[in-house]
Amino acid sequence: MSKAGEREKIIIRTSVIGILANVFLAAFKTAVGLLSHSIAIVLDAVNNLSDAFSSLITIIGTKLAGKPADRKHPYGHGRVEYMSALIISVIVLYAGITSFIESVKKIITPETPDYSTVTLVIVAVAVVVKFFLGRYVKSVGEKVDSDSLINSGEDARLDAVISASTLAAAVLYMTMHISVEAWLGALISIVIIKAGVEMLGDTHSRILGQRAESELTREIKKTVCSVEGVRGAYDLILHDYGPDQTLATVHMEVPDTYTADKIDAMTREIQKRVFEQHHVIMTAVGVYSVNTKNDAVQQMRQKIRETIMSHDHVLQMHGFFADPEKKTIRCDVVIDFMEEDMQGLFRTIKEEVQQLYPDYHVQMTLDTDVSD
Repeated sequence: MSKAGEREKIIIRTSVIGILANVFLAAFKTAVGLLSHSIAIVLDAVNNLSDAFSSLITIIGTKLAGKPADRKHPYGHGRVEYMSALIISVIVLYAGITSFIESVKKIITPETPDYSTVTLVIVAVAVVVKFFLGRYVKSVGEKVDSDSLINSGEDARLDAVISASTLAAAVLYMTMHISVEAWLGALISIVIIKAGVEMLGDTHSRILGQRAESELTREIKKTVCSVEGVRGAYDLILHDYGPDQTLATVHMEVPDTYTADKIDAMTREIQKRVFEQHHVIMTAVGVYSVNTKNDAVQQMRQKIRETIMSHDHVLQMHGFFADPEKKTIRCDVVIDFMEEDMQGLFRTIKEEVQQLYPDYHVQMTLDTDVSD
């Protein structure tokens, strides 16, 4: 079985376990909640059903994401998993809002709860089950890089805290005859809403295209530079097409004496190493030529670098090449997103470089700070 197939099998198996556990808990909590007139326990049961539905969506999303690439979707269907994670986030948010409305109704029109020893035992069992279920599901999700499982696992662990709070409220009522059921239900609802908003934000960010992890981008650049002849790696861009499908492009600096066949061999070696070490498909490797034939150009490079890097919020200058015969200078500049007027700063830098070497034609590109 392929790595992708094994990953799909693990996600589905974990989700099925989650469905069975949540349906079991929902049935018992509903019965106990109705018999004891406990709004908190009933809401907890509803939350378990939403968790089971979330696990079902995870299974459907995983199966759809596993469909092979086709003409219309040449990079596969992996991003469907992010859509399923988004739906789960919305379900959690909806459950929290609905629970809050019901709790407010009970605050306005309270009902006296009627607990028993059996009630407390069942709720206690639910706390233990949900805690270990949440820890298991989340750990599997992190292992196979599944946002849906991570969200479901975190939600289950949150449920354990909620159930523990319900248990505490029941003990408080039985020992001191103080009923905080409705208020606890409202508090639980707010916690659920907060979790839903956070899940929604995280998943939405991945769908939009968030910045790649610094550790990964630095390691990939390190791998690129490990190939003999590469002087530097820049402009690394990662395209996320699902948890198991990441494409990338990068620019490398090489001496201006290298031939096309040598650069071609280097490019293929880079693609091979990056995939083997990071499981990232390097779709394109651009080339920056580095001056090696003229020592005077090295002084020019250093002077221009000092001028450019003297400005606040300038992160990097790369891709420098000067041609004394054609009187051209070209380089790229990376400016931090913290700079409010990127274009203005860029124009200033270009003008300063042009003033340093008025006889040269300056070709400068403003690059985006896409990776560390």
